[in-house]
Amino acid sequence: MRISFLSGGKNRRIIPVLLGFLVLSVLAVAQDLPTAKAESVGLSSDRLARIDAAVQLSIDDKRIAGVVTLVVGHGKVAWFKAQGRADREAAKSMPPDAMFRICSMTKAITSAAVMMLYEEGRFLLDDPVSKYLPQFKNPKVLVKPASGEPYTIPATKEITIRDLIRHTSGTTYHWNDDLGPMYEKAGVASGLLEYDGTIADMVTHLAGQPLLFNPGDRFEYSLGVDVLGRLVEVVSGKPLDDFFPTRIFEPLGMKDTYFYPPDNKLDRLATAYTYYPDKGLNRFPDTPIREGSFVYSADYPTRGPKKLFSGGAGLVSTAMDYAHFCQMTLDDGKVGNTHIC
Repeated sequence: MRISFLSGGKNRRIIPVLLGFLVLSVLAVAQDLPTAKAESVGLSSDRLARIDAAVQLSIDDKRIAGVVTLVVGHGKVAWFKAQGRADREAAKSMPPDAMFRICSMTKAITSAAVMMLYEEGRFLLDDPVSKYLPQFKNPKVLVKPASGEPYTIPATKEITIRDLIRHTSGTTYHWNDDLGPMYEKAGVASGLLEYDGTIADMVTHLAGQPLLFNPGDRFEYSLGVDVLGRLVEVVSGKPLDDFFPTRIFEPLGMKDTYFYPPDNKLDRLATAYTYYPDKGLNRFPDTPIREGSFVYSADYPTRGPKKLFSGGAGLVSTAMDYAHFCQMTLDDGKVGNTHIC
């Protein structure tokens, strides 16, 4: 997965996002999403047409199975097209409302939820997270000497909410060679695998593991946003699968965004594929893929206990729904005249 955000002009009207076989380009999306000719919103029809050719080339080269692209300018849809297959083996065409596993694009939504509660005065960003999640009190840092067994020492400071937001908490992901095996052994969830537990369980297991470094010392992309998801639950008194719909999805008109899509929408969930230069494009296997201590699957939204609401990776959404969320962020937290955050 690769995600990039680029700003264009004074009003930051351009946000390209690339996610596996989902390509979503958003300039500005109003809630009613009217359509318009490209030139009327400052875009070029000829240049937008290049999207079609570029995407089709990747499909023809069998690097991806299918794509949905969406370009909206000044609140009006100038380009919206589905290409390729949602399921290559079943010859199922990609629909414009296809649902995708948005993985770490979940993090932006969880972070918005955190800032909503912050603006309500529910906590301060420099509060230690242990004030709300006591299991994080007195963290320890892993030390790996040049010889001998690793050991831990007390951290010089506690993890703050700000640390979690900016990925300076000292936590990491399972792919880290030092802590990944410890995470797996302790039952820490990544959010991309069936898990028989809740986010409260996952965060408790994570809190029992050492940190890579003292909080605030450096950046490490991490499970800290899952900790933020649990913070939202504790502070709001609502599970994430309640807070997100009532406070974010419903006000924004995001009708196809879920942790676990309902049965009547599962046929719109795009099939996941892997691509390796030496193996080509292949349907995601029925068994999880293991890369060291990082294990992930594609069936977590549809199978298993379905009780983990991963704030860092767990959501499923559509191009149109995520465009609504992006527009809210461009409009300083507003939907029309209503402030969401």
